[in-house]
Order: sequence, then C-alpha cells, then structure tokens
Amino acid sequence: MPATEPVRVAIEDGIARITLADPAHRNALSKALSDALAAAVSRALGAGAAVLVLDAEPPVFCAGGSLEGLLDPRHGLGAMYAGFLALADAPIPTIAAVCGPAVGAGVNLPLACDVVLAGESARFDPRFLDVGIHPGGGHLWRLTRRIGYQGAAAMVLCGDALTGAEAAAHGLAWRCVPDAELPEAATRLARRVAGRSAELVRRTKQTLRASEGLRDAAQAVALELEAQQWSVEQPDFRERVAAIRDGIAARHAQSGADR
Repeated sequence: MPATEPVRVAIEDGIARITLADPAHRNALSKALSDALAAAVSRALGAGAAVLVLDAEPPVFCAGGSLEGLLDPRHGLGAMYAGFLALADAPIPTIAAVCGPAVGAGVNLPLACDVVLAGESARFDPRFLDVGIHPGGGHLWRLTRRIGYQGAAAMVLCGDALTGAEAAAHGLAWRCVPDAELPEAATRLARRVAGRSAELVRRTKQTLRASEGLRDAAQAVALELEAQQWSVEQPDFRERVAAIRDGIAARHAQSGADR
C-alpha cells in the first residue's frame, strides 16, 4: 500500500500484520481509516493469511471515532463500522496488540478480535457518553460478553477505564506484557496459529463461535463430534499421527541404544 494510506499490511509466513498508521490523527476511526482497515483484512484473507495481528503506530492505539466523520452528513454512522466488522467476521484467528489508549469506538477494534494482548501502557476507555453519543457497532454486546454486565456498566455508564494490567485481570485482555515485549508476544501466538492446519484452525474457530449460542452440553458434544469426525478424515491428521509415532519409535530406539 502507498505510504499515505492510514493502514499498512505486511504478510509473511502466513501472518498478516495490520497496522493503524495515522498517528497524526491518533489513529481515529475516520471513514477512510475504517474502509482501509476493511480492505486490509480482505487483502490478507485473499493472500491466504492464516492469522491476523492488529497493532498501531504509537502513542495512541485508536482515539475512537473521528469527530469530523461523526458530524459528516454524507455518511451514515454504520459506514464507520466497516473496519472492525471486517475483523469480527474474519474466519481466521485475530490478535490485537494494544499499546497506548483505545478510546471510544477504538475499543471496538480489540473487542472484534479473538485474542487481546495489552501492553502496560494500554488503556481501555469507552467514553462514548462523555461526548454525548450512544455506544455503537455492537460495543455493549461484545464488552458484556468479555467482562460481564457489571463491568460493562462500570466502564460505559460510570466512565471507568481499565489499564492493560486491569484489562487482563478482568478478561478484556488475555494477558498484559511490557510494551517492548508486546510485538514479539503477539508474533509468538501468531506463529503457533500459522504452524497448524489452516483448514482445521478455521473449522475450530467456526465451532468456537457456534458454541457460544448453545444451550447445553449435549448440543456441544454433537457439534464437536461432527467437526472432530471431519478432522480425523483429513490427510493432515494421518500425517501428524504418523510423525508422532515415528518420533516415539525413534526415541525408544535411541533409549535402547544408550543402555
């Protein structure tokens, strides 16, 4: 992408790193940035990426919705959702590496991802009501699913905010690490994804999503049985089992020779 684009994409070894790159505007969710983010996700998927890592140029992860965009009568509010909805709908794992503040609609970006890693400088601050606007884009639904009703009420209604460490403690982030370690922490998780069967990862994410709407364990067993049966019929399963067996046999042979 040209350097002037508000979002950069780099794809290597199955890992697509998508970077919000408009620090002059604190990576605010203008329509241009949101559209560029949606295009970046589409590009990564089209290139066969196995996993997406979302990060941002410092010092602010995302300052929320662009005020100019919110006041622009040419675009409906829904037009601002394209970027984080593309993340939320991605069929492959998505990892947000949050360094610095995520404010207002900017919190929707990590909420749209499967896994959130927070740097120590991260701050999650919805702040919608402070600017007189109702939360949008599924913010309340996603936030409640992460931290529960009380947590969502504290953050959105009462204006509480969470640091990176607090976000990890409350379930909004998976873990909090020093800022300098955040890129490698995200890459380490992404490498694990990229080293697995792409079809199996996609199918497992699909099942994980479907599991959220189930009512009881029996439904979960049936859902997973179908997917598990599919997996054992794939060539990758047989190849990996054969490799494990060969490895065990080699270790036993080496152990016998050492005696």
